[in-house]
Amino acid sequence: MEREVKFSLVFRDMWQSAGKYVPRVDQLVKVAPVIIEMGCFDRVETNGGGFEQVNLLFGENPNKAVREWTKPFNDAGIQTHMLDRALNGIRMSPVPADVRKLFYKVKKAQGTDITRTFCGLNDVRNIIPSITYAHDAGMISQCSLCITFSPVHTVEYYVNMAKQLIEAGADEICIKDMAGIGRPVFLGKVVEGIKKIKNIPVQYHSHAGPGFNMASILEVCKAGCDYVDVGMEPLSWGTGHADIISVQAMLKDAGFKVAEINMEAYMKVRSMIQEFMDDFLGLYISPKNRLMSSLLIGPGLPGGMMGSLMADLENNLDSINKYKAKHNLQFMTQDELLIKLFNEVAYVWPRVGYPPLVTPFSQYVKNLSMMNVMAIEKGKERWGMIADDIWDMLLGKAGKLPGELAPELKEKAEREGRQFFTGNPQDNYPDQLEKYQKMMWEKKWELGDDDEELFEYAMHPAQYEAYKSGKAKDDFLEDLKTRREEKANAHAPAEDNKTRILTVDVNGQPYRVTVAFGDVNPATLNDVSPSEASQDEDW
Repeated sequence: MEREVKFSLVFRDMWQSAGKYVPRVDQLVKVAPVIIEMGCFDRVETNGGGFEQVNLLFGENPNKAVREWTKPFNDAGIQTHMLDRALNGIRMSPVPADVRKLFYKVKKAQGTDITRTFCGLNDVRNIIPSITYAHDAGMISQCSLCITFSPVHTVEYYVNMAKQLIEAGADEICIKDMAGIGRPVFLGKVVEGIKKIKNIPVQYHSHAGPGFNMASILEVCKAGCDYVDVGMEPLSWGTGHADIISVQAMLKDAGFKVAEINMEAYMKVRSMIQEFMDDFLGLYISPKNRLMSSLLIGPGLPGGMMGSLMADLENNLDSINKYKAKHNLQFMTQDELLIKLFNEVAYVWPRVGYPPLVTPFSQYVKNLSMMNVMAIEKGKERWGMIADDIWDMLLGKAGKLPGELAPELKEKAEREGRQFFTGNPQDNYPDQLEKYQKMMWEKKWELGDDDEELFEYAMHPAQYEAYKSGKAKDDFLEDLKTRREEKANAHAPAEDNKTRILTVDVNGQPYRVTVAFGDVNPATLNDVSPSEASQDEDW
């Protein structure tokens, strides 16, 4: 009998692996019925990760967005799932336990069925509380193994981690290959090992960037994987995910039972995605993120952060080249900086204990590597700038590092009087809901249905205040206006049949030159009046 493999469309991750934003709620509600019409998805990733922050940055209510976006799938019997960063909830920094508990209650009430919980350090102490929170809220607890490739991340390492999570009550296991660098045969062995512990549902999530993931999908399915995360055009491949069409065809040929795709609906969704990109979302997507590159194998950076990486490079490149200009050094190109960054990540990563490169630790490793590159390019030494959040990771406050910290970093910590922590990370972050509840009462703000506004404020205080004041929407609209103007100017046609007279200095000798733009008759290049020439010579 054919074994069935089911599909999940990771719609949120498709966008955030490509760029900065996800569609607005009106766009999400528009596309949802057509995704359902495709008829091939048992699950859809609707929210989690950066979804809440994105809506706040739009100046819109994220709770309204989740409720309206999940409802059509709930009504159609399609399960919705979301991403949860364990100790960090759905933000970049640790979250108190009472906020984490409320988080699950709120998301279940809003229509989210499954929580996919991961710890960026694979520390099960950070994940296990979420199993209880999910069950108390009536949700399915899917616990993740963050896949990476290092001497300490062996098949035995991952199977043992899965065993601990299953024994703690996890309903499902996710193989979270967030950078797509898991080797196919290796991943098949991990799934096989999990299935020997218990025949528990396993879902595989991967990114296409380094080029492994189609082979990996086939291997994990042969080993017993039940669900595969997929994307679709025009946001499949590149830093995103394998396309549903290719995955479905491959698995069907391999003898698996898979759902058929309504291609008419597929093309409608594809067209809508392009429509959303043409509206404004494409302004935040780097064309380079649509490319696959084997260069990603070395640094192992995840697809989910590549959307912001290229923008970061532009700012850092400007800083480096200003220094080089001041010191008469050769300028650096963006590609040269990117390769230097990749090489530095490969240098830094083992020395900071091999944390799996997933949010927020991928950003920490990338940021630390970038600061090192900038220091080196400016004639300084490595490790001069280490942010407090990064120190928390190095000192054990966010969880236990998989590997050993380099001696030079241990010595630096001791010189600066920093203390290493070996206790439960959650103990560092006391409850805070009462504090935020009091602040909302003082501001006369509503706590919201199921305390969802209280949750949002406690999870994202600064962003929520910017949303409530209207500043977030004003800032977003201003940024959008600037980007549209920049795009329009970049595509403005060059002025034809224009000439300019310039005076240039060559070794102390002035020369007058005529510069022509467009198609110009050479015979007319000297037709410039003396007054016009004298004005030009004053430039």
